[in-house]
Amino acid sequence: MKKDDHLFLVDGSAYIFRAFHALPPLTRKSDGLPVGAVAGFCNMLWKLLQDARDTDVGVTPTHFAVIFDYSSKTFRKELYPEYKANRSEPPEDLVPQFGLIREATRAFNLPCIEVEGYEADDIIATYARQAEKVGAHTTIISSDKDLMQLVSDHVSMYDSMKDKQIGIAEVIEKFGVGPEKMIDLQALNGDSTDNVPGVPGIGPKTAAQLLEEYGDLDTLLERASEIKQNKRRENLIEFADQARLSRELVTLKTDTPLDIDLDGLKLEPQDGPKLIAFLKAMEFNTLTRRVAEATGTEVGEVEAAAVEVEAGRAAHGPDLDEGTAKAPEPSKADAGDGDGLTPQALAEARRQAAAASKFDRDAYVCIRDAETLDAWIAKAREAGVVAFDTETNSLDAMQAELAGFSLCSTPGEAAYVPLNHKSGNGDLLGGGLVEDQIPLDDALDRLKALLEDPSILVVGQNIKYDWLVMRRYGITIASLDDTMLLSYVADAGTGTHGMDSLAERWLGHKPIAFKEIAGTGKKALTFDMIDLETATRYAAEDADITLRLWLALKPQVVAKGLVTVYERLERPLVPVLARMEARGISVDRQILSRLSGEFGQKAAGLEDEIQELAGEKFTIGSPKQLGDILFGKRGLPGGTKTKSGQWSTTAQVLEELAAEGHESLELLESVF
Repeated sequence: MKKDDHLFLVDGSAYIFRAFHALPPLTRKSDGLPVGAVAGFCNMLWKLLQDARDTDVGVTPTHFAVIFDYSSKTFRKELYPEYKANRSEPPEDLVPQFGLIREATRAFNLPCIEVEGYEADDIIATYARQAEKVGAHTTIISSDKDLMQLVSDHVSMYDSMKDKQIGIAEVIEKFGVGPEKMIDLQALNGDSTDNVPGVPGIGPKTAAQLLEEYGDLDTLLERASEIKQNKRRENLIEFADQARLSRELVTLKTDTPLDIDLDGLKLEPQDGPKLIAFLKAMEFNTLTRRVAEATGTEVGEVEAAAVEVEAGRAAHGPDLDEGTAKAPEPSKADAGDGDGLTPQALAEARRQAAAASKFDRDAYVCIRDAETLDAWIAKAREAGVVAFDTETNSLDAMQAELAGFSLCSTPGEAAYVPLNHKSGNGDLLGGGLVEDQIPLDDALDRLKALLEDPSILVVGQNIKYDWLVMRRYGITIASLDDTMLLSYVADAGTGTHGMDSLAERWLGHKPIAFKEIAGTGKKALTFDMIDLETATRYAAEDADITLRLWLALKPQVVAKGLVTVYERLERPLVPVLARMEARGISVDRQILSRLSGEFGQKAAGLEDEIQELAGEKFTIGSPKQLGDILFGKRGLPGGTKTKSGQWSTTAQVLEELAAEGHESLELLESVF
């Protein structure tokens, strides 16, 4: 590598999770292998390469590499065993895709870099600093704040999801400090996503202010006794060692041992046949055609590659310890499939897990401060999916006022955020808002960033209601799933699809009924008048149930081959119908009145014709009189009597007679 070359470093592990959560579950048609994340990864990487070569991001790379986490075991675990201990293992249908994604990278003719014991960020940092030393430029394809400490005159970042460049100015704008102070800022602030402890009570704004005043972390800790705010001073003194440990955890290694040097990262021309062979093996037909067209390759002349699947204990990847993954247990129906990696096996495993799940309402959290809410939002971002439910004072979404909302990204771990709960009657003698609730605007600002992020899947039960409520508060849910619709698509003719019935059917759990906490009749309370402890148990349970139902129902849709119905019909209709409800329908009263008159005249004319055919006047809307005319006097076939002795004139009976060509019945159909 020489001066003025340009290196692109893709945070491959971040790409994996973005791809997995951005697309619905996809499976290979030939054998049902989960390939949704692979498909998303390949499409994003192809677009990035095409855009880069067209200079759409402002530069043309000369060198290019995709960087991955080898496993969850790194040197940071040795420093602090609790590092990233809050993270759950990757979804079981994602694990076999880690190896496929690495194969995809090689098929793109790109270096696939991972180093055991180190994180992808450390590899990126090492390459970036090596390139900087020779005068080359580096663009890191990521929006991860952990990498912002690397930004310099020669190193920038690019958020491909938002098409946004991140340089020194953007880091300062977002965090209030330059890249050179990001390590110290994160050491103070901590990181709930990676379970970096930091200093309690020090948020990013406070950390930026302190670093601006004292210069760096060491100086701040040495002079902590000078700080006037009591709690802040005490925490900085008490947790000084914790801050130093946090600094060590967030500092990226720039001396990671690498087998491939910078020259080995040179961007080579796309190998059309090699890439197409892999894509054909994955059965990605659309992307195959695009690649063939762009590379001038004849698809029919390329055979599908033989690609092995790393599953179970052979798998390794981000947030996964090498050799610890378990393949989903096959159902009895799929017992002969060997590895059990089929949609049916996954659906059965999820069904069994759902039925075995237990609920602990006492474990739910009531969030009453912004810092705790930030931590839960960070947890949702890390998971890439969050069950979301609003609590209001009305069933009418266009009039309802928000009382609070609930979040859940891990089964059994749910929280309720009260915003507008009141005590008493709000009269002159007392009442008013309950104390220690997050100000509405502060909570909504944080929630907006989460719900409007297209990379975060928001799951709801009848989410159209929540969509409408949040829209009135200036928030538009970007990416959504609806458990009610998933149930309807999977089992349209089986029972009802309300939350209570679904919870009992799939989870073996009876939720708290609203009337149990709010009462009934004239004395019934609106949700904003319910005490916070009770409200938390009820609202958080709803979010917990919603997430568990989603985990159980989503694979059912795939296993039954109904993904197209859900993804192309039901799910896209939610925001469409919601917008229609919000906007209403414009009615021209004059035209409506004219049509009403025309229809009335036509109906009156048809009634006259029917009575003429009957040979007498009778009330057409009377089942008794109609039956007597049709079966008693005219003697039409197929007449049966009810228990009361009247002739049956159900819709089915009349339709069958009309189908036989009886003129009077055809006229009746026109009337009704």
